[in-house]
Amino acid sequence: MSDTNHSLPAGAAPAKSDPNRDTATQRGGGLFATEDWWAVWIGLLVIVVAWALFASGNSIKWLAVAPLKWTDPAAAAQDLLRHVPNYAALFVVFAVLFGVSLAALKQRLAHFLPSFLILFVASILIFTLGAWANASKYNLEPPLVALVLGLVISNVFGLPEWFSAGLRVEFYIKVGIVLLGATLPLTLLVWAGPVAVAQASIVSLVTFFVIFFAAKAFGLDRRFAAVLGVGGAVCGVSAAIAIAGAVRAKREQASVAITLVILWAIVMIFVLPFASRSLGLSTAVGGAWIGTSEFADAAGIAAAQAYGDLAKQAGGAIAGAPEASVQAFTLMKVVGRDIWIGIWAFVLAFVASTRWESQESGIRTKANAGEIWGRFPKFVIGFVIASALVTWIASHYSLTDYRKVVTPEFVAPITALRTWAFIFCFLSIGLTTRLRLLSATGVKPFLAFTAGVVVNIAIGYALSAHVFASYWNSLGQGS
Repeated sequence: MSDTNHSLPAGAAPAKSDPNRDTATQRGGGLFATEDWWAVWIGLLVIVVAWALFASGNSIKWLAVAPLKWTDPAAAAQDLLRHVPNYAALFVVFAVLFGVSLAALKQRLAHFLPSFLILFVASILIFTLGAWANASKYNLEPPLVALVLGLVISNVFGLPEWFSAGLRVEFYIKVGIVLLGATLPLTLLVWAGPVAVAQASIVSLVTFFVIFFAAKAFGLDRRFAAVLGVGGAVCGVSAAIAIAGAVRAKREQASVAITLVILWAIVMIFVLPFASRSLGLSTAVGGAWIGTSEFADAAGIAAAQAYGDLAKQAGGAIAGAPEASVQAFTLMKVVGRDIWIGIWAFVLAFVASTRWESQESGIRTKANAGEIWGRFPKFVIGFVIASALVTWIASHYSLTDYRKVVTPEFVAPITALRTWAFIFCFLSIGLTTRLRLLSATGVKPFLAFTAGVVVNIAIGYALSAHVFASYWNSLGQGS
């Protein structure tokens, strides 16, 4: 993912307050100068506070409120009313954490805070719907409901311009992924990471070149082709933003790439879990396939979680532990594919500045190795630190005690906060996606990207279910 501090609405040009105007901020600029770093600090702060309270015999469970499972709407309403103080406190904490971060990034809070309040209230209702006892049966997972609702509102009714200030797509997902690290032991990363990196490298290279050359064959600009290619090969929204800046693509080209990424990401949420079950894949192999084939972290996590839920409902018909699906996805996508954004950004910045731009203007400039660090997704560092911390905590307990004591009092509340972050992200994605943009740009970008989708899914299946199947199945058995 890119090291930017702005979530570019798909299908719309950046607002005037777009932080990408500041090159130093975009490229790194210090430990408190980018959205990625603030996501790290927020996530780690939550984890450290949760651990401190747990170590003293307390918990953040009161703050990490979530709707209880319900069958009667009246009971759900009563539960909401009973926990109004909890929800109010949670809103204040999120508003302070995000607000301080955005203020440090020179963003105006006058529009963010009321926008985030509306987003938070909508998320409560969505989370409550997802707590319905039959929600899983009808695929009414909270993030998916948030996505669909956002798409309907933004594409049918529209939104006032000021409301976009609270739709921080990337910020929310980056915080959520740092929190996700608290549920994934570092030993698992060390053990399975090399396989994920190897598989991701194959997919990243093949998918990029398929989309890039398909786009050029359709007569699209090479900068546009590069943005489309990396958007499909790595991590979607963030990749499109980062590469558009690296090669100096037009803003509307980045917007088209983002819209295509989200469109296919939504399709894959439904297709991949269903296909995995139809093919009889274990939870870990299914999660690895999803991690290889999905185009956005948020959508991929939803698809992986959905397959894990299917495994729970199947009563042993799907092999592997249910949680192995999300774990395999995280190793494949976050550890494997996302690290490629820095590589692609450096390579394409170098090519664009030394070849493309020199051919067009005769000016020859140099790209330096600092671009790799500048584009490296810093939130991944937070994810690894969180994993290391939880690994150290787990070392003080037996497996039985960890599951009986640590998981419900320490890990579960963090998981609830992570779910909130994902709902914020998905709702923001839906509310910032303009599907009509596709019809305005013609069918060629869609065809080029879709060629990459087909290849991505095919290679992802072959690598996950055959070439590296033993590794992923071992992960499922060891969870």
